[in-house]
Amino acid sequence: MNRTEKTELVESLQQVFQTARLVVVTQNSGLTVAEMSFLRREMRAAGGSFKVTKNRLARLALKGTRFEPLADHFRGPTAIACSDDPVAAAKVAVDYAQKNNKLVVLGGAMEATVLDAPGVKALATLPPLEEVRAKLLGLLMAPASKLASVIQAPGAGLARVVNAHAEKGEAA
Repeated sequence: MNRTEKTELVESLQQVFQTARLVVVTQNSGLTVAEMSFLRREMRAAGGSFKVTKNRLARLALKGTRFEPLADHFRGPTAIACSDDPVAAAKVAVDYAQKNNKLVVLGGAMEATVLDAPGVKALATLPPLEEVRAKLLGLLMAPASKLASVIQAPGAGLARVVNAHAEKGEAA
């Protein structure tokens, strides 16, 4: 790899670090090409990316980004999983690491929050963003619908009483 290729790689990694909301650093010793391809496909399907990195170049690319504290994780055969969704890359990486012990999650960062390996695993257990939004919307709508039914109840009760008296009067 010549100097211009290294410069281009550092610039592309900096672009990834500037746009991603989540970065997960993994150690991938012994993964075959087929296993790596499968992991990349899974990551793409979830809206993320998985890229093997050169440690020295990755540490250079991290300088000046919000993920700079991750520089200590880049030792040995490492790769990064990135996504714009704050949970997607963590879910795929942790799920794959549980199935294949050749992939080890070292840590990560979400926005400016640095996570250790258990933190990334905890993040992976969170439900997807759309599910959280749906639950929140349901919680917000519940009091309004209950209030509407409580306000409506006296009027409906009065209408039933008047209707019962009217039917009683017709029967007599």
